[in-house]
Formats: sequence, structure tokens, C-alpha cells
Amino acid sequence: MCGVNRFSKVLNCKDHYVSGEIFEIVECEKCKMRITKDFPAENEMGKYYETSDYISHSDTKKGIMNYTYHQVRQYMLRKKAAWIEQYAGLKTGRMLDVGAGTGYFADAMQRRGWQVSVVEKNDSAREFAGRNFQLPVYDSIENFSRKNSSGAINGLDTITLWHVLEHLEHLNESMEQFYKLLKPGGTLIIAVPNCDSYDARKYGKFWAAYDVPRHIWHFRAEQMKILARKHGFSISGIKKMPFDAFYISMMSEKYAGKSLPFLRGILSGLGGYFSSLSDESSSSSLVYFLKKD
Repeated sequence: MCGVNRFSKVLNCKDHYVSGEIFEIVECEKCKMRITKDFPAENEMGKYYETSDYISHSDTKKGIMNYTYHQVRQYMLRKKAAWIEQYAGLKTGRMLDVGAGTGYFADAMQRRGWQVSVVEKNDSAREFAGRNFQLPVYDSIENFSRKNSSGAINGLDTITLWHVLEHLEHLNESMEQFYKLLKPGGTLIIAVPNCDSYDARKYGKFWAAYDVPRHIWHFRAEQMKILARKHGFSISGIKKMPFDAFYISMMSEKYAGKSLPFLRGILSGLGGYFSSLSDESSSSSLVYFLKKD
């Protein structure tokens, strides 16, 4: 992120979703950003998403984990809409949802009067969003910009990335693209896991939100502030994602091989929730609201 190539080892993590491979997480000695070392190249990363268990690319409600995810999603769709109105200062406008998954958030905003386009690399998720919600879908930001050349640059009121930025190989280049696409004063909304959270500290190498190698970048609040300043943004607000601790804890208990992972995850999630009431930095995931300066 900062251009310095001096790193120290933090821990080793296993890919529990697909490959079973071990990846090393390292920390930059200057900016303290944590990075998945030797992550697969972009043209090889697709195979690490090839599982029906990857929830954001699936619409299945089979199994208690998936059912819980989909129930929470309905509440969070309303919460996200309220946050956008608060921090963007708009009830409608032009929006780009990057990494839209199956498109439920984009559809919810479209129903509220927003003009929404989506970017999603996964073929099946992109097809689902286009077919079921009649959303304009693109497989890359470059294709969105090219096909909307007359209104793309400096044309968007809001860009959203809900648990997406940590997946993007070219972090600085992506931030530059977002800056160009937003109107002056436009809002960039980024939700990412918080590797300084209560549950990250508790589970260590079993913390599900490390999600190697799909998660390349592992953020804490200070690193997000550095990234924002570097690319011409100021942070106007930070919010907690209150339910993430529960889901992440359930998955972390499962990865650690514990019995009754659902129950244990609920109890651990409660611990994280109460911890975050007094210390925002202990929240499992944080949402950052960035203003284009």
C-alpha cells in the first residue's frame, strides 16, 4: 500500500473454503498494513472462489449458516440505505456497487429510486443479478467506465464496496479509479473486516475473516485512514457492522474444530458485540465513509 517492501511475519492461515493450502500473513514495517503473502495472480484466483459455500455468490438458504446470513441481510439492507442517506446526504442519485454478489443490495437501492449499476466478476452471481433484478451489470470497473464514457468520470454520487476492497489485487489503482468516477464531494463507502477486532484477537489463525487467499489486504482503522489520505479522501464517519461478529465467530469455531460451532459462535459474537459498545475498534467489521476532497 505504501510502496515499502519490508515485511515481518504475523501468522500462517489455512484456506478452509477450497484448497486447504497454507498462506502466510505479513505486516508492512512502515504502514503496518497486513497482507497475504504470495497470493495467487488475478488470472488464477478464480478457482479459489469455486465453491457453493461462498455465500455472497450464492442464493441458497440451505444450512444454518446460510439461513442466518440471509436473515441478517434483510435487516442490513435497511441499515445500509439509512447510512447512505446520512453520509451521502442524498435520498437518490447515481450509484455503483462494486462486488455486488447476487445483487440484493443494489436492487434494494434501485427500489428506493437510485440509479444503480453493478460490477461483479463472478459469472453466475452477475447473471443472477441481471436476470432477477434487471440491473445493468459489468464484469469490471474498466468495462463500466468504457460503456458509460459520457457520464462515468466525475458522474457518480456514491460508490459502495461491501466486503470487497480486501479482495482487490490492485489496491492503489482501484482507489484512483474510484476517485475519478465520483463527483466532487461524492461518497465512497467501504466495509472491511477489522483484523484488530475482539474476534480476530480471540481466534488468531482460525479467524474466518482472514479468508486467505481471497482476502489479500487485512485492514485496521489506522491503515484505512492512511489509504484514504493517500488518494484524496477524508473519512467522514465510521460505523460498526453489528452482526458480523456472530457469523465470523461461528465460522471460526468451525475452522478450529470445536463442537457446537453455532452455539459457541453466538456466545463469542455476544462477547464481541459488548466489547464494541465501549471500543469501536474491537468490532469485527467496520464501515468507512470517505468523502472525495
